[in-house]
Amino acid sequence: MRYVSVDGPSSVFGLIVRLTLLSVLLFVGAGSVRAVEYGEMVQKDGKWVFQSTEDPVLKLMRAKELITNEEYFKASAQTGKNWIEPADAVLNQRRDIEWKRYLKTAMHLPDWVDLGIENRTRFESYDHPWRSTQAIGGGQTDSQMVLRSRVRVGLGGNGPFRFLFEGQDSRAYGNNAPGDFVNNTTVNEFDIVQLLGSVTVNNVGGSGLRTDLHFGRMTMDFGMRRYVARNDFRNTTNAFDGVHWQIGEGQTWRFRAFLVEPVIRNEVQLDEQTARSVFWGTYVESQHIPWLNVNAFYFGLNDQQLQNRSLHRTYGTYGLRLFKSPAISEFDYEFEGAIQTGRLGNVDHFAYNPNAQAGYTLNLPWTPRFLVQYTYASGTRTPGGSQNGDFDPLFGARRFDLMPTGNFGAFFRSNISSPGWRLIVQPDQNWTVQVKQRFWYLAESSGVYTGGLLQDSTGGAGNYLGHDVELRAQWVVSSNMDFDVGYVHWFKGSYFDRLPVSANLPAGGNKDTDYFYLQMRVRL
Repeated sequence: MRYVSVDGPSSVFGLIVRLTLLSVLLFVGAGSVRAVEYGEMVQKDGKWVFQSTEDPVLKLMRAKELITNEEYFKASAQTGKNWIEPADAVLNQRRDIEWKRYLKTAMHLPDWVDLGIENRTRFESYDHPWRSTQAIGGGQTDSQMVLRSRVRVGLGGNGPFRFLFEGQDSRAYGNNAPGDFVNNTTVNEFDIVQLLGSVTVNNVGGSGLRTDLHFGRMTMDFGMRRYVARNDFRNTTNAFDGVHWQIGEGQTWRFRAFLVEPVIRNEVQLDEQTARSVFWGTYVESQHIPWLNVNAFYFGLNDQQLQNRSLHRTYGTYGLRLFKSPAISEFDYEFEGAIQTGRLGNVDHFAYNPNAQAGYTLNLPWTPRFLVQYTYASGTRTPGGSQNGDFDPLFGARRFDLMPTGNFGAFFRSNISSPGWRLIVQPDQNWTVQVKQRFWYLAESSGVYTGGLLQDSTGGAGNYLGHDVELRAQWVVSSNMDFDVGYVHWFKGSYFDRLPVSANLPAGGNKDTDYFYLQMRVRL
């Protein structure tokens, strides 16, 4: 734990503030704004016009003569079918990197140059801390303001050779109390999250296949992102140095392979990698059958970086994902399971992580979708024995199916058993509202509760961690601005009342916890 000063390079922080204010002013000046689906540009009376709805901000920029008519139409076609792919287009979720490039348009940059700036600001707070590493207790509240700012500069347009630089600055403010939650998942100042080149070949040898090669520092999303992810809710981002290759046929199938060194995040210094930690794998995706989409994967990890040899990890993770995408008046499902084998230090490692969910989307107003979900991640049955059973989540994300992370993140994909349900409604195309409840148990009562680094090795505290109820509302103003607000009440279970004093549960840590967050993201 450390104190994070609010003092930073004033010029950079000032630039972020000015750009945020500029974006707000643009939206205010644009009047009523709705998130729209952008259609193709069509010719009418010798002019190019929208087939559907105009972008209000671009329209305002044209009216104020900040851009020409030609630049207006080019910028309007940046999303949808005419999207200009950046170098990381097939590495990451498209929704995370695609938005209207207002700044690029205002600066009159050519098509082969990409420029984008993003800032996300979030306030979050929780009470009754439960982690053994936190001195704060007695029902106190741990709150913070976190900012994540990114800048993207790309070269190459839609050409075969592309280059991308993405810088990221992640900071946390208001963490000056002893025991407040601060680490490299919240803070990573002035760093390079991506610096890569790519080579793309379409229609390889007339086969209709596309292949891409990436080399350098990159972020990666695989499948549902449970094991490898470009972090979304978390304030810092996983990155990797190495090579990635893919080949595929449109949306029908693709094969991916990579060999990288995971980047080691440092809160205040430039991140670096080490040859003592190597990560590699293959991933196959098939959508040949609409009701049976298949992903199969293997991830290998050899992590020898820590001086403590008992924590050296040599794992192989083998997995399968089967799913059907949601559709109105239809059932959908997903099953994703993974098995890990290898060594943890001098101890054998065997662990597994099945995840299952089934849902149905009703043909009713607000298009309600109801889901039942279950997650199991194995734990170590006999602490200190000859086999380790704690599933290692590798570099995956948790927010989308478990709970908000940030300074909350009470549960990891390790030593848990969790059934639950979720209801998702969409009052209109701008809004998504969710309510969720999950029940939490330790898979092995004598194992470590990884979300709090707490343990009763005798198993006497039991395994019931409680249940949580979460409310979440998301408002997508446009691809350039969105809001997200959420509240979680965690009804803590009997486990926390029965823990021995030696577990170092903070005072009041057995009482229920409330978590609240409110965030805004602006992209230019």
